Amino acid sequence: SLIGRLMFELPEEMGLIAVAVRQTQGKGRGGNVWLSPVGCALSTLHISIPLHSNLGQRIPFIQHLVSLAVVEAVRSIPGYEDIELRVKWPNDIYYSDLMKLGGVLVNSTLIETTFHILIGFGFNVNNSNPTICINDLIAKFNKEEGTELKPLSADCLIARTVTVLERLIEVFQEKGPNGVLPQYYKYWIHSGKQVRLRDEEGPVAWIVGIDDYGYLQVHEEGKGVESVHPDGNSFDMLRNLIVPK
Repeated sequence: SLIGRLMFELPEEMGLIAVAVRQTQGKGRGGNVWLSPVGCALSTLHISIPLHSNLGQRIPFIQHLVSLAVVEAVRSIPGYEDIELRVKWPNDIYYSDLMKLGGVLVNSTLIETTFHILIGFGFNVNNSNPTICINDLIAKFNKEEGTELKPLSADCLIARTVTVLERLIEVFQEKGPNGVLPQYYKYWIHSGKQVRLRDEEGPVAWIVGIDDYGYLQVHEEGKGVESVHPDGNSFDMLRNLIVPK
């Protein structure tokens, strides 16, 4: 892609973002294709992270920070705090725990002692199909609460997401995972949820949180807490399973 070629040509202190109106060759995790019609907020953002920094040592955390930034972009607006936008580990944005609204994909390249990170994120702002969009959630909230919150625009939310993400990265670099985890847990959908490991007959485990490297921690009875890596596992929300891919 153009941005992938451009990112090595720019001076270090300059950020780069590409914003798409519609996208036909998007990529998801595991080779999935991501098609996005008009009405979605779609961006690819380039950031540089020093290898010898809190985040440079914990690169998997970036996808969590981006998911959190998208949710915060909406829920940090006065009046919009209770819009039911949440994060799903490792890289999805959800309406409550019911429906996916968006996702995040991170690619990193290490050159000497700097990670060049390309962050792709997309979320549905204004399309009622095929799932649900942020403005539907706002309309629903207005109807239920008698409020008059305005619909939001994709441009505004992309800008807010990038601003919030910059702040989250600063906090993470200064304080490590504990600087951002309380905020992340406030918005994630997994607190205290029970899952089965491996298959439907597999052992029952409880989701505890995420570890220092961004991997999911589960507590299996009689076994203590263990970490589950996102790359080898997929999270089947509908069946509450963590299954090796």
